Amino acid sequence: QVQVVESAGGLVQAGGSLRLSCVASGIIYSPNTMGWYRQAPGEQRELVATITSGGSTFYSDSVKGRFTISRDVKNTVYLQMNSLQSEDTAVYYCNIHRPGVPWFDFWGQGTQVTVSS
Repeated sequence: QVQVVESAGGLVQAGGSLRLSCVASGIIYSPNTMGWYRQAPGEQRELVATITSGGSTFYSDSVKGRFTISRDVKNTVYLQMNSLQSEDTAVYYCNIHRPGVPWFDFWGQGTQVTVSS
């Protein structure tokens, strides 16, 4: 079994910054992709950013240039969020999965990020 645990989010003013972290533990298959998704009230969950074991990254257009995803060798992934906007308010979820292996797909419990305008 795999456990995925996110750090606490928080409340930040518009224009501010926040850093999220997430640790995946247990039996971890490699290579894998870790990523952040978010879900705002009344909206569907959407992809924010992903990073592969090899370090390749992908960002949604809405966060490109403001957010940075990184990871270390111990299956910890970070999301540095700068220039936060009210539209970034959401529950942020961490995910680890291995493309092509449907059963290796695990989620964290989610953490609230609120940006006040």
